[in-house]
Order: sequence, then structure tokens, then C-alpha cells
Amino acid sequence: MSTPIYDVLHITSNVSVIVVSIALMLISGFIMTRVTKRLRLPNVTAYIVAGILLGPYCFNLIPAGIVDGMSFIADIALAFIAFSTGEFFKFSTLKKSGTKVLVITIMEACLASALVFVVVYFGLGLELNFSIVLAALASATAPASTVMTIRQTHAKGDFVETLLQVVALDDVVGLLAYSIAISVALASMTGNFQAGNIIQPIVLNVLVFALGGLFGFFLKLLLHKRSTDNRLIVSVALLFAFCGICAVFDVSPLLGCMSMSMVYINLTDDERLFKQLNYFNPPILLLFFVRSGVNFDLGALVNTSESIGSVSLLQIGVVYFLVRILGKYLGAFFGCAMTGKDHLVRNYLGLALIPQAGVAIGLAAMGARTLGGETGDILETVILASSVLYELIGPACAKLSLYLSKSYSNKLEDLVPEVEQAENTGEPKTEVELLIERIQAIQKELPKHDDPFYEDEKAFSEAAEEHYAMMAFPTTKIGRRRGRVQL
Repeated sequence: MSTPIYDVLHITSNVSVIVVSIALMLISGFIMTRVTKRLRLPNVTAYIVAGILLGPYCFNLIPAGIVDGMSFIADIALAFIAFSTGEFFKFSTLKKSGTKVLVITIMEACLASALVFVVVYFGLGLELNFSIVLAALASATAPASTVMTIRQTHAKGDFVETLLQVVALDDVVGLLAYSIAISVALASMTGNFQAGNIIQPIVLNVLVFALGGLFGFFLKLLLHKRSTDNRLIVSVALLFAFCGICAVFDVSPLLGCMSMSMVYINLTDDERLFKQLNYFNPPILLLFFVRSGVNFDLGALVNTSESIGSVSLLQIGVVYFLVRILGKYLGAFFGCAMTGKDHLVRNYLGLALIPQAGVAIGLAAMGARTLGGETGDILETVILASSVLYELIGPACAKLSLYLSKSYSNKLEDLVPEVEQAENTGEPKTEVELLIERIQAIQKELPKHDDPFYEDEKAFSEAAEEHYAMMAFPTTKIGRRRGRVQL
């Protein structure tokens, strides 16, 4: 291990150590995205790798005390991830195919968990408390990678609508499964199998769900006729307050934050707030994933642990990785078959459900904190290692599923119908004329982009414009170039 940078620079102040450590995490995460961008890999992978490099098994630049003191970042990151997911729970959309989507979601989530549990508990002979929590985490899916792929390809149709609803509901099922699993695991560790110990966490999550809906109603009232900058302040304050309440009762804020955003979007239909928050939260998510990478125990992957069984963590990770993919695909296939979905949806939906990152890593961090000791560390290590692999192949599999399901096409003749003869003369058109007409037709179909800003950045920049206008700076304007502010 190398000497920590704060020792080399003779930094003894606790404040300085904290600030330097956070700066290193932010800068390294950003630099690593420059590498993964060229390799067409998601940012989550970059952040985790950056954390591994900063951790004790590489450069040892982040002190253990800082990592331990930042455990709260997992709750906050989960809150933002869950709040953004709730945007897809519009009642108008759920009414169309809500029952079918619910059946598909339960099938793919539960079958993935069941297969993982059977293989790791009966096949590998791992301990019950570890096996059941690991199996519960297998049900969660990462919506961010899937949504990003859909936006990049401009895919649409029944397959896309079904996929978006499934990945949104997936995390609800995953959280309920995790709540039951962690209760059973704790009961197994203490030897106190009482119905109340298992029912209590479920009841708490139901109450948290209801409380989240109440917070969503308050959010609607507080943001009414509020200036744009204050909208962001109030919404972040409510999310933090909700996380604090959940932490008091040691409950995950995931379900409640989903409920909060679901109530808000259905009461207001205000998508702009979600865009503002999505542009605000990257530093928080970066710190969360980098911290997870710092906790990643590279040495443990090739070792065995008597606390869970006599199998190496590398073998557990590989088995978990493969069995979860199989469970997701078969569950989605059977779920679509039971609900009478089109064969294109049935055959390829499972491919788009492979990504796993944010929610699973957040729940793994909470599970590690709850289980404690070596068992908790192993759980987080296995989930982190598999999540890196899932994020490597997940986006590609999602894009392949969209293509095979004919939700989008790269063929020009599929995008624009071919008219081979001229209307006036009736003579055959040349290939150049056909190509020009197709390009013109495609341009007419594309949405107008008068501003080079991304939607999230534009919403955030509009907030800045309003803020400066209220401060009576009449000459202030937001530069037309992305990310440039002119005064």
C-alpha cells in the first residue's frame, strides 16, 4: 500500500482530510468517465473502478474513517434514484396494461430470486442468511441503463412501454423481497424465528409508502407558484428529511421516495422538476458509487470464508451473475406468455432486464450495514463485482432487445417508405434523388433542437436565469453554448 496523500502533504486537519478526499473522489470519477466513454461503457462502471483505484487495494488515497463516515450517502443516493423512477408511475399509463405488467414483473423478479437461492443455498451450500439476502437482491434491475438506451435509439411501441413499466415496478418488488429477506436473515442469525420479526419490516415499508405519498402531496403544495430555484431547494430538503425519518426506523427510503414522486407526478404532471433533479444529483451518485468501489474487497474474491461457506467469492459471483440472467429471461418469457403478449415482447424482454447497479448496490450497502461483520462485507463485494459485469453487457443487451423486437430500425427503407417514380413525369428516380428525399423526410420527423442544451441542463439553466432575474441583474443571460454562463 502506498502512503496516503494527506500524509505526504502533512495534512493533519480533519476538515482538510475530508475536503481533499471528497475532491479526489469527484475528480477521479470524472477522469475515469473519459476512459469509459471511449469504450462505450456506462458512467457507473467508471465510478466503481475509480473507487477501486482510490481504495486500500490500489493507491490507498481515501482513509477508512472517511469511508465509514460517508455511509449515509447510500440512503441519499437511493432516495434520488427512487424519486426519478417514480416518474414512470403515471396512472394513465398503468391503467392500459397495469395487470399484465404486474404479472410479468412478479414472474421475472421472483423467478430470478428463486433460482439464485436454490443454486447458492442447495448447490453451493452457503449459509441461509447470506443466501436469502443475495437471492432477494437478484430481483432488482437498473432502470437508468435501460432508459438511456431507449432515449439513444428513439425506440417506441408496445415493447418499450412494457419494458419501462416493468423496470419501474421491478424495484418495488425487489425492495419488498429485500425487506422480507433481511428479516429472515436476522432471525436466522439470532435464532429467534417469530412471525412479528418478519411482519414488522413489511408493515414499516407499507407505512413508509403511505408517508411518502403524503410527502408527495406536501411537495405539490410547497412548490405551487414557487420560483424555480426554490423548487429545487424545497424538493431536496423534503428528500433529505424523508431519508432522515427512514433512518430513525432503520427502513430503506426507496419505496417511500417512489411513492412521493408517483403522487407528485400524477397530481401535477410536472416533468420539469425531475429534469432539474436529474441534473442536480450526479455528484451525489458519483460519490455513492466511488465509495462503493473503495469498499470493494479485491483480495476477498479469491478467498473463501467460513462465515458463509467453503466456496470462493469469485465462484459465488460467477454463479450469481449467470443464474440471475437465466432467471430474468425465463421469468419475463413465462410472464409474457401468461399475459398473452406479442411474441416479440415475449422473446426479447428478458434481454433488456439484465442491467443491475444503483438500487442493488444501495440495498447491498444497507444489507452489509445490517448484517455486519464479514458476511456483510462479502455481500457487498459480490454485488459490486457482478454489477460491474452487468453494466458492461447490460446496455448492449438492452439495445439488442430493442432491435430484435423491432422497436427501432437502422434500415433507411424502414424509416421512410420508398417512392420510386416521380409524380410529374412518372419516370424512375435516381438513387441520389431517393436518398435526398429520404433524408428530407427524416428531418421533418425529427424534433426541433433550437437549443444545444440537454433537457435536464436546460431545465437547470432556466432556474439560474430566473434566479438572476430576481436578483435584478438585467444584463445577465445564459450563454447559448452548453455549460457557459455570461454576465
